[in-house]
This record gives sequence, structure tokens and C-alpha cells, in this order.
Amino acid sequence: MIKCILPARGFGRHLLSTCSDTLAQCTGGCLGFTCFTPSVIKVWVRICTGSSQSGPLEPSNEQGQVAEIWPHSLEDFGAVRGLHTHHMQHSDASLEDSSAFTKSSISWAGSTYSMLLNNLETTLKDHRIIDAWESFTDFKRLYGYPTKCLLQKLLAELSYSSEPAWLRKAYDLVLVIKEEKPEMLCYDTLIMLTLTLSRAEMPIPASSILRLLLEKAAFPPVGIWTAVFVHLVKSKIGTCLASELLIEISECFLKHKRNLKKGQSSFLKSVTPNTGVFNLVLNACLKAGSVLKAQEIIELMAQTGVGADLTSIAIMSLVHERNGQRDELKKLEAHVSEVSAYSLHHYQLLYNSLLSLHFKFRDIDASLGLVVNLYKRQQGCAFSNEKKGEVKEKFNSSLVNIGSRRLRTSLTLKIEPRLLENNFVIEIEGHPDLVILNKGKLIPSHKALAKFIIGCTRVRKTEKLAKLFSSIQKELDEAEVGRMVTEVIKACVHLGWFETAHDIIEDLNAEGVHIEEHSYSSLLIAYCKRNQFKEAVVLITQMRKVGLLRGMSNEQILSDACGTATRAFGCAENSELAEHLEHEFGNEDSTHVLVLEINAAISFFCTAKMIEDAQKSFRKMKSMSLQPTVQTFGYLVNAYSSLGMHREVTMMWGEIKECMVSGVLKRNRDLHDSLLLNFLRGGYFERAMEVIGLMSEHGMFIDKLKYRREFLKLHGTLYRGLRISDAKNEVQRKRLEHVRAFRRWAEIK
Repeated sequence: MIKCILPARGFGRHLLSTCSDTLAQCTGGCLGFTCFTPSVIKVWVRICTGSSQSGPLEPSNEQGQVAEIWPHSLEDFGAVRGLHTHHMQHSDASLEDSSAFTKSSISWAGSTYSMLLNNLETTLKDHRIIDAWESFTDFKRLYGYPTKCLLQKLLAELSYSSEPAWLRKAYDLVLVIKEEKPEMLCYDTLIMLTLTLSRAEMPIPASSILRLLLEKAAFPPVGIWTAVFVHLVKSKIGTCLASELLIEISECFLKHKRNLKKGQSSFLKSVTPNTGVFNLVLNACLKAGSVLKAQEIIELMAQTGVGADLTSIAIMSLVHERNGQRDELKKLEAHVSEVSAYSLHHYQLLYNSLLSLHFKFRDIDASLGLVVNLYKRQQGCAFSNEKKGEVKEKFNSSLVNIGSRRLRTSLTLKIEPRLLENNFVIEIEGHPDLVILNKGKLIPSHKALAKFIIGCTRVRKTEKLAKLFSSIQKELDEAEVGRMVTEVIKACVHLGWFETAHDIIEDLNAEGVHIEEHSYSSLLIAYCKRNQFKEAVVLITQMRKVGLLRGMSNEQILSDACGTATRAFGCAENSELAEHLEHEFGNEDSTHVLVLEINAAISFFCTAKMIEDAQKSFRKMKSMSLQPTVQTFGYLVNAYSSLGMHREVTMMWGEIKECMVSGVLKRNRDLHDSLLLNFLRGGYFERAMEVIGLMSEHGMFIDKLKYRREFLKLHGTLYRGLRISDAKNEVQRKRLEHVRAFRRWAEIK
């Protein structure tokens, strides 16, 4: 006989005894089993006392007091989840009664099954998640999985929890069920779990379940998975996963759309992306600095036929600016030019990005033309009787080519400049500093004026700046232009750029632009302070030509200019424009203009699959001792990969590493991600493990599930049954080692 002592909280101890064979039945048929979980003990005690209820045990008047066995009462007894059995003598009368009770015929196995199942159902109904999990664990250990209904209730209960630990248990349970009994999964419950995981900022589990749903063709409606994306993009890791998920969803949509003959299935509707989710992910990529990935998503947007709205245009403008794609911005600006002047302020970021690239390419003519065009388009719009409602009806959506329209491989993006998606508000990562909004109109900022002055001075063509003011003067009143001219001249004088200020005055006079008298005065007094009287006399002559300083001799004018108490002339005080001039002069963009131009050519050739021309452009860059950028390598790697030229990427990898080690190339996750995917597809596992090591060393997130699936898709059976001792040569042995290393990293069995 085996006698078991059960601790009772608040009731003392109740001694039960039973024969070993009956106890073995209760515990799964294993004699000598001495470690029982609390749920098994509860059921056992109920059976021994004749209780059929599944709730807490009540004290029994017949056999003394029996208390419910809770986990912490077992801890008090000295066993966390176990019950210690002891061989004892039958001297106690109460034990004899218990022994007599156990002689009655009871179907132990059947009672335990139904009692555990009933207990699981009750704890779930009462929302006692700890007890429910204990009951499920005990039931699974003894009998496997409960009914599908109870299993889904358990997953739902875990999904309602706000504690990450319980959500993690739910995710781990889903993975186990997927491997052991996938037919037990209910996709509605998984959808709810995905949303809860994303809200709890657990992006990796949330994205994994979304991928499972996509794989099983049981994807949630677009509104639900868009809500998941809203939470995913709040973190950098979530942004990486959201961008990969959007690519996978879009590819699934395109594949399903091609294979669908007639009509539109519900699954196709659920995987149809919209403008809002593209905007969300694009903006998140922009914030995370993943501009190469953002460029890929823009191209995918064109492939899926999703239209670009006002927000899309603003985000794409920033992406093109950071990638140096001026031609793409020009195409966007050409389509936006049809929009009414009343709506022009919505495209502030577009004009700001385009003007920024004009400056980076040192294209003064294009930058001046852009500003003049802005002034012309906005001239008189405040007095126009045109209504916004009429504006919306005038223009239809248009198409813009990604790449050259003359290429067969070019994509077409649908542009709807006046649309504004109202699904959710997106805070765009961009602060316009060159084109600002003033009284509802777009005008160049002081920073833009500073860049104009520096650009014109660099090429010694200040007459272009004068032409700008001459053109603006036709659209604005004379006083407003006069204030701008005064600011420019005084800022140059303050920085000691007397020659530049004098040249600007001469060119403005030639263009017939009005100059205030105190603008001349600031330069004149500066000449006198430096004893540059020869230049001062020339300036006085110019002033006389425009009708100033009449009736005064040169000596008198110079004497007054040199006097400290003269009221007629002010001094060149510091200004905002002067500060911008000083800052921009010492902090010009370090990227050489030729690098931007060659990158633009490489991008064009790669898009057109003209890989030989792209290679020639790259060799030209190296021959000119110009440093390649992340965009340079990114365009080439993606082009090589799309053409299956994986070996060429391995050769380029050496150059990339050399540039990174020397510090001329910043480490970029998008570039490393493209390299890793390329090496994996080409079967270069040594290179793949090298990239994985570098990414891990520098804290870059690696989407392990993505690469695991890619490996299983392409190399699932590679060297699976081969041992290292079976390798034919040293090359095969090393390759086998690298394949095994990748399998271990990707957790592939």
C-alpha cells in the first residue's frame, strides 16, 4: 500500500491511501510515479471523496477536513509541483476508512480525463488563466491536446492578457500546434493573437503569425492587418518586418491575381494592399533610414497598381532626395504642376526636396527657375474666384514612369495629386528648410537664399542672382523685393564679402532692380572702415547714377561715412541670412557632384537591365578616384541579383568591405540585407555567414524567418544526409561546414 500525505491550507493534513495499481491508473499507468501536478492531485482527491464537481474542493465531514490543493500550499509542504509518497504503517483509523473507500470500483482513467477536461473548461470560463494553463499542461501530458474548441478558448484567453509572458506562451503554443497538429489551429484566434502581440510591441511573434496566415491562405481583412502594421512600425525592428511583410503580401497578391481567371476571391481582397498601408511603411522606412528598401517599395507600389495620393508624393519626394534621384522628382513635379495654386502648399516637401537636389547637383539655373516658377504660379491666387470644389473636378489622375518611359522594363505609377487618404494621420519625417510657407504661399527661406549666393559666387555669376530678383520683382511689389535685396547685401557686408556685395549691386542695377539707399550705405561705410577708398569712390559713382548723393562732394561723403556719429549711414548688423551664409559656406555637402551624376546613370542602367553600361559607369567612378556610396553598391547588387549574377556580387563584396573598413562607406542594413539574400540564393554560404556575423556585430536586425524560408525553398535537402567524413575534398568539407553553420543559425533541423 502507498500512503500519501496531502497538505491542507488552514485545515491541517488529510491522510489518504490507495492501492498502487489504482494510483498508477490515475497517474497515467506508471508505477513508482512520485511527482504529481496540483491538477492531478485535485482530481484524485475528488475521486477519492466521491466529489464530481470541478470547482474547489469543499471540506468533507466524513473523513475529516479535505482542502483544495493549490500550488502554493504544496510549496509550503516542500514540493513545488510534486507530491512525495511515503510508506507508512496502518495504525490510524482514518486510514483504514480511506483504504476501504479505495476498494470500490472506479473507472480511474475515464474519470481523470473528464475531470481534467471539465476543470480546464471551468477555469477558462472563470478567466483564471494560471489555473487554466496548469490544467492544460496536465491534460496534454496525460492525454494530448483537448478538443479544438477548448484549445481555441485557451489561446483566446491568453491573447486577452496584457502580460508579455502569457502572450509569449500563446505564441509558443501556436508554433507547437503548427508542428504537431496543424488542423487544431483556428485562424480567427490567430488573427486576434497577432493584433494583441503587435499592440504589446512584440513584432517578431506578430509578424511570424501573419506569415503563417499568409502561407495558409487565411489572411485577415486588409483593415485588420493594416492595424497590425500601425503597431509594428513603432519600432525599428517592427519597421524592418513590416516592410518585408508588405513585399510578401504584394507578391502574393500579384501571383494570386495572375492565377485567378474570373471574378475576385475573398483571399485576393484580403491581400490587396491600399495607399494607406504603403504610405505607413514608406514613412517608417524613411524614419529608420532604410531608403533603399523604401525605393523597392515604391516600385512595388507601381507593380500592384496602387495609386499615390498627396501623402505618398510627399514621402516619395524625401526618398528620392536621399537617394539622389533628381530625375524622379522632376517627373513628380511635372504632374503636380497641374494642381491649382490653392493646393500648392500641400507639396511643400516636394519642392523643398527638388530644390535641395538642384543645389547638390550645383545646378543654379534649375534652382532659380524653380523659385521663379513658384512665384509666378502663386501670383494673384488670393484674388482668384476659383473654388476648391471646381479644382477637384478639373484634373484626372495621371501616370508617371519609374525610370525612362522609353524602356520596356519601366514601371508606371498612378498619381492622384489631389487625393488625401483619411484612414489615419501620418506624421511625415521631413522638415522643409529651403521652401517655407509664408501667408499661405511657398517662398525660398533664408537658407535657400544663402545657397543661391554661395552657388552664384562659386561660379562667379552673380548676374544670375540679379535675374532672380528681377523676375520676382514682376510678381511682387517693389518694397518686398527691396527688403530681400537689402538683406542679401547687408549679409554679404557683415561677412566681409565686399566684392560679392559690390558685384550684386552692379548686376541689380543692370537688371533695373530697385536698391534701397541704406543698402549702398552699409557697403560704403564698410569700405571706409577698411580704408578701401578707391572702391568706395566707385560705389559713390554708382549711387550718383541712380539719383543718390546729389549735391555732395566725394570728400564730404567719405568724411561722413567714416564718422561714427553719422545718422545717414547705418552699420552692417548681424542677421539670420548672414548666419545661414556663414554656416552653409563652411558646411557644404561633401558628396561630389560627379558621384551624384554617375549614381543617377548607374540607377538608370540597372533599372533598364543594361548591366554592362552600369559596370562601365562604376569603373569610371573608380578611375576618377571618386568614392562610391551606399546607393552605388545598392543599385548594382540589386541589378546583379535580379539577373542571377550572384558570382559578380561576391566579387563586389570585397570592394564593399574595403570601403567600410576604411570608413569611406557607412554600414547600411539595407545593403547588408541585399547581400545576404543574394549569397543565400547563390549558395555562397561562407559569404552569407560572414555577412550575418557583421550584422550581428553591429547590432543590425536580421529577419531570421525570411532567410530560413528562403533556404528551405532553394536548398532544403542540401547535404542533409552527408557527414563531414563523407566529403570528397577539402572544398566540399568546408562548404558542408558552412551549410551546417547556417542551419544552426537559422534553427533548421
